[in-house]
Amino acid sequence: MSAQPDHAPVPPAPTAAAQLLAQLRESNRASTWVSAFEQDWARALEDSRHSYSLSPLHDVVRTWQARLVAAPAVEAFVAGGCDDSDGVDLAGVLGERP
Repeated sequence: MSAQPDHAPVPPAPTAAAQLLAQLRESNRASTWVSAFEQDWARALEDSRHSYSLSPLHDVVRTWQARLVAAPAVEAFVAGGCDDSDGVDLAGVLGERP
């Protein structure tokens, strides 16, 4: 029997941030996404230093992984000329950060 709750998210692999940054650099949105990821990562790194927790770093990786996965669907939606005025905030979908 495990002492960990079954609903706890699995932490990303230690190399996940580097792999994610490589994927961002190859994406068609690299000019804006790479700098945004680096800013988010720096902020999370500072938070982790103060809290002694890796959770802020894991949250950044999960958020950006979700953005990369969703990007093709978002691009297809926008290219289809659909009305996006009733968009949903990403924080509402992924949940608030602690």
